[in-house]
Amino acid sequence: MKKRFVSWVTAVALAITLLAVPVQALTPEQAAELLAELYIDEVPQEVLDQPDVKSMVAALGDPYTEYFTPEEYQAFTASMSDTQLVGIGVVFTRTGTLIDETGLAIDRILDDSPASRGGLMPGDRLLAVDGHSLVGLDLDSAADYIRGEEGSQVTVTYLRDGTVQEAVLTRSTVVVAATTTQLIDDHIGYISCTTFGAETAGHFKDGIETYGDQADVWIVDLRSNLGGSAEAATTCAGYFAGAGYMSILRNGADMYSAYSHSESPLTLSPVIVLVDQYSASASEIFASAIQSYRAGIVVGTRTFGKGVAQVVIDQTYQPDYFQDGDAIKITAYRFYSPDGNTTDQIGVLPNLLTANEFSSAVALLLSSDPQGKSDAGTLRVDLSWRWYVDLGLASDQAWQDAFAVMLDALPAGTSLYLEGEDMSDWTPVTKEELAETYGLTLTRTGFSDLEDSSYPHAIQVLQTYGLLNGFEDGTVAPLNSLRRSELCQILATALNLREAAIENPYLDVSEDAWYAPAVLSMTNLGFVGGIGDGLFDPEGTVTHEQLITVMGRLAQFLNMNFYNTAHDIPEDALSNEALTDYADWSRPSAWLLSSGQTNLFGGPVNLLWDSVESISPNAPATREEMAALFYQLLSFCGIL
Repeated sequence: MKKRFVSWVTAVALAITLLAVPVQALTPEQAAELLAELYIDEVPQEVLDQPDVKSMVAALGDPYTEYFTPEEYQAFTASMSDTQLVGIGVVFTRTGTLIDETGLAIDRILDDSPASRGGLMPGDRLLAVDGHSLVGLDLDSAADYIRGEEGSQVTVTYLRDGTVQEAVLTRSTVVVAATTTQLIDDHIGYISCTTFGAETAGHFKDGIETYGDQADVWIVDLRSNLGGSAEAATTCAGYFAGAGYMSILRNGADMYSAYSHSESPLTLSPVIVLVDQYSASASEIFASAIQSYRAGIVVGTRTFGKGVAQVVIDQTYQPDYFQDGDAIKITAYRFYSPDGNTTDQIGVLPNLLTANEFSSAVALLLSSDPQGKSDAGTLRVDLSWRWYVDLGLASDQAWQDAFAVMLDALPAGTSLYLEGEDMSDWTPVTKEELAETYGLTLTRTGFSDLEDSSYPHAIQVLQTYGLLNGFEDGTVAPLNSLRRSELCQILATALNLREAAIENPYLDVSEDAWYAPAVLSMTNLGFVGGIGDGLFDPEGTVTHEQLITVMGRLAQFLNMNFYNTAHDIPEDALSNEALTDYADWSRPSAWLLSSGQTNLFGGPVNLLWDSVESISPNAPATREEMAALFYQLLSFCGIL
């Protein structure tokens, strides 16, 4: 059906102007029309039959489709903008601990603020506000003393260079930018971005242009960034990646559109993107674009996994429906990285998978100045780019834990080198040798039973990224036959699938079974099905053709190129002699994974662990064969 409503796609939301003229709110009939026209999937009739708009949205069961009252919409749009507060214009980052007797350290002074006019400086330590000591308080309590009515005066007592000083400041409205840039160690550009809003691209551009001549590496901190405008995210990614598609979107009618950047990059220096489990949507667009264009690497935990996009319809775009300042946000697209990969469910898999508490330290270690010439030497890490680690800093007691985490996170096969007498003289070194030299403990030691495996590298890489777990005794049993419940559990964990809220269709899958959530989630996505008569057979062995079929469906879910190929299989492809022994239902996946994709020279790419004709379709699949196929698929797509 042709879309009649002009809209602007966003990854979480889009802030537009609104005119609050109290005439009428959106009616259920109008909401039903919008949902039927725009929603990415078919809308059930029971949703359309609800008596009011809020009930319709609730019945839809989509957490990203929302109806906003005028007041809710104002709050929603404001959430993506810079924040205005009344205070003195100082920024702190201490969280979770009480202020000790040394006071509260000021990290940053906002421009044109009472603090800047009063002479306060970064590094000063606040001791008291209006005579109230800050010692023993948490940050929120201290901030309550600092804030107040605009125009009121406040006396702050602070410590600088061992001397206690006072300043009388007049509180005023200050703008706390959602995006800030600073220069660290005279060569690292550090951009912190909490949301992608209307001002974000301008903040990024100003920061890069301000420090571009000094920064030889950039860190973009998107931790706890829940998203925002897709246009802002793609523009900001283009500042590092240059011209090209930054995000590709597909609607419910399989029609594609894209966000692109048409200009050259603002900087040629590499970027490290910091993410965590709360980095979502537009943040995932930014991070995946950086990975796709090899403009840098991503460090942190796996992101949230919001691979669907919404349109926001308000008075600006549909004045006849929204005359009261209200709006509706509707899931209308699934989006993909420039490599064609979705972030839905699986999220963005960082190049270096590290706990959040270490990610910024790991990024700073990798951002050492290669010209710094540390007395302890320099370590070079070849991972998409060449990154340099000052071994003097890394061996310092305060940084050793982060150094160990960094080495642990390096995927198998990463090249490491120690600097010789000059920058052209590098000696190969292993992370195990580095750990021994610097007294570090590495926790990801690898499975203990890979000596007989034909695919140890694939298994080791999957383990590094948390995509393949072994058993409590440290083994992975690579030669064991793969059970149906095991396959579901492995893939559900790897895809980061959330538990599906569906009725259990299987008589032999107990709700309290360890594999039940995985089986139901995989069933909900259409990856697996039962064997008939209401049974799933969780302890049954997975055959080769069953494994290939499930992985073929997975490929279509993960990557739009596989999706498109699977929907346009040549008429004679499935009658190929090599597929003769495969069941009709498995042939599409067998062809897709063995011949459906091509290399740079136009030749077919086989992602299976062996040639398709050499595999016995009905023979039991092993755990290592699953690992080999999974690794090949993720590597080919660029997810690993």
